[in-house]
Amino acid sequence: MIDENHEELAALYAFDLLEGGERERFESALASDPDLRRLVAQLRTTAAGLAHSAPEATPPPELRARVLASAERSMPATPAAPAGTLLRFPALVPWLAAAGLGITALWAGRGYLDAVSENRTLREQQQAQQASLEQVRSQLEESRRKLADSGREVAESGRKIAELESKLKTEGDLAHFKIATLASMLGNSPEALAVAVWDPAREEGILTVSKLPALAKDKDYQLWVVDTQYPAPVSGGVFVVDPVTGEARVKFHGDKPIRSIAKFAVSLERKGGVPLREGPIVLLSP
Repeated sequence: MIDENHEELAALYAFDLLEGGERERFESALASDPDLRRLVAQLRTTAAGLAHSAPEATPPPELRARVLASAERSMPATPAAPAGTLLRFPALVPWLAAAGLGITALWAGRGYLDAVSENRTLREQQQAQQASLEQVRSQLEESRRKLADSGREVAESGRKIAELESKLKTEGDLAHFKIATLASMLGNSPEALAVAVWDPAREEGILTVSKLPALAKDKDYQLWVVDTQYPAPVSGGVFVVDPVTGEARVKFHGDKPIRSIAKFAVSLERKGGVPLREGPIVLLSP
């Protein structure tokens, strides 16, 4: 493959514009490179075609003077023309034609070299623009990747914040709840146990009972809430337990507004419950 430097030298050589050591070095390379010889041959053919197709150009006056002077020096000496005899101009026609062809070839060669130089400049500009475009594409891809990573980080942060808010809300709610454990007061059922959870904001609670003895059909268990603002405990309603497991889970609320709970208690009462406790206490909170 012929490089750009040899292409330019081939163009100059085809138009006989190389001189001195540069010409010798190129001819040495030309002798060992068949591709380069073919290029020079093509360029000379092109130069000849350009010389015939080039538009007519008027040479500068000084060039015409130099050509005429060179022609006179090259002509053999002739006897002086008799007085009154004009110099015959047709003898200079071949020299003028050669000069015109040289000017045309020089003009065509310069145009070709300008075109080669312009093409090389355009290629260099195109390569620079391509490199710049690739750099912009790389930066855009990096920005997209960072944006995607940032989006995932934001989503993960949002999820963690939501979890933390939920946890804080739950902990805050639990901090306001009244939670109490009711121990057995029965000698025959020491393993009986209950847990009461009271929500002051809603003024309602959940009672969970386990291992309480099953009752006769005319009896109920009744929950009591001790609020110091009242002289007697506030009734939280009646309930029954599963006859096999002794378990129950009931929602309760006081039959009076409850402000502050001191204790919970469960008593054994007649069916349907009583307004004031009558029966024995079976479960009691500390």
